Amino acid sequence: MAASLTDQPRRPLAALPKAHLHLHFTGSMRHLTVLELAHVAGLHLPEQLADQWPPELSAADEKGWFRFQRLYDIARSVLRTEEGVRRLVLEAAQDDAREGSRWLEIQVDPSGYAAHFGGITAFTDLVLDAAVVATRQTGVAVAVVVAANRTRHPLDARTLARLAAQYAGRGVVGFGLSNDERRGDTLAFAPAFAIADRAGLLAVPHGGELCGPQSVWSCLDGLGARRVGHGVRSVEDPRLLDRLATSGVTLELCPASNVALGVHARPAEVPLRQLFDAGIPLALGADDPLLFGSRLLHQYESARDVHGFSDPELAELARMSVRGSAAPDDVRAGLLAEIDAWLAS
Repeated sequence: MAASLTDQPRRPLAALPKAHLHLHFTGSMRHLTVLELAHVAGLHLPEQLADQWPPELSAADEKGWFRFQRLYDIARSVLRTEEGVRRLVLEAAQDDAREGSRWLEIQVDPSGYAAHFGGITAFTDLVLDAAVVATRQTGVAVAVVVAANRTRHPLDARTLARLAAQYAGRGVVGFGLSNDERRGDTLAFAPAFAIADRAGLLAVPHGGELCGPQSVWSCLDGLGARRVGHGVRSVEDPRLLDRLATSGVTLELCPASNVALGVHARPAEVPLRQLFDAGIPLALGADDPLLFGSRLLHQYESARDVHGFSDPELAELARMSVRGSAAPDDVRAGLLAEIDAWLAS
C-alpha cells in the first residue's frame, strides 16, 4: 500500500536551497536593528514599530495603504549612516543563509535614501559594496534590483533606469516598479523600462496584488516584465493564467504579505496551489519582513502546512525561484543540483 501524504518524510525546509527574489531594502531590517538605529539617531518610533510589533496592517483601501507606507517611511528614516546600511545588507544575507537561501535579490529605490548619503550614485555604490562584503561573509550571493516609485513622476524612473544601467553587470541585475498599484499610470513608465532593457536588466515590476489582472497585463505588454512582483490576482483571469504559463514569466508570490495587507483574509485563501497547478513559475518571497513579521522560510512552511505541498512540490518551488532569478548559469546549475540532493536525502 502506498504511504499517505502525512506518512511521507518531511525534510527540513531551512536546508532546502532556494533563491529569494522579492525582498525590499528597508523592509528586510530586523526589528531589533530598527530599534537600535532609531535610538542612535534619537528618533521616536510609533508603537506599531516598537512595543506593538509586528503591526496590524490592511491596505485594502487607500487609507490603509497610507498607514502602511507611513510605517515604512519611518523605518527608512533610521538609516542615516554607512554603518547602518552595511548592517542591514549583512543581516539580510545572514537571515537568508539561515533559511536556505543561496541567492538574494534585494530591491531598493536609491532616491529614498539619497539625502543622507550624497546622492543616488553614492548610495548605490555603498549598497553594492555592502552586498559584496555580505556575499563574502555569508555565502549568500547578494544582487540588487533598482526600483522606481510609481507614485513619483515617470521622469524620475528614467533617471533611476539610467543609474541601474550604469551598474548592469556590476551587481545590479534588474529594474522594478513598486508602491501602491492603484496610483500612477503603469504604461507611463515604459520608457524607463526600455532603458533598463537595453542594458540587459530584468524587468521586475509589481502588479496584480492591490489591483486586478489588468495591472499584470500592463506589466507584461507595457513594461516587458520577465517577473511580476506578487501577481496573485492573476487567478481572476483564465486567459492571463495561460499567458503566464506559456511565456514562463515568474510571479514573485508573497503569501504572508497578501494576508497582512488584506488582499486575502486567511492564509488558506492565497491561491498558491491554483497558480502552481496552472503551471506558472512561482518564486516565494518575504516582501517586507519588518512589517509583516515573517521571513522567507515561513512562506515555504505555509506552502507545506497550509496548502499541502509535498516535499517534491516544495523542491519544485525552490527550482522555480532559481530559474526565475538573474543568477549566472553556473550558479543556477549548482543550486538546482543542491535541490535535487535535498530531495534525495
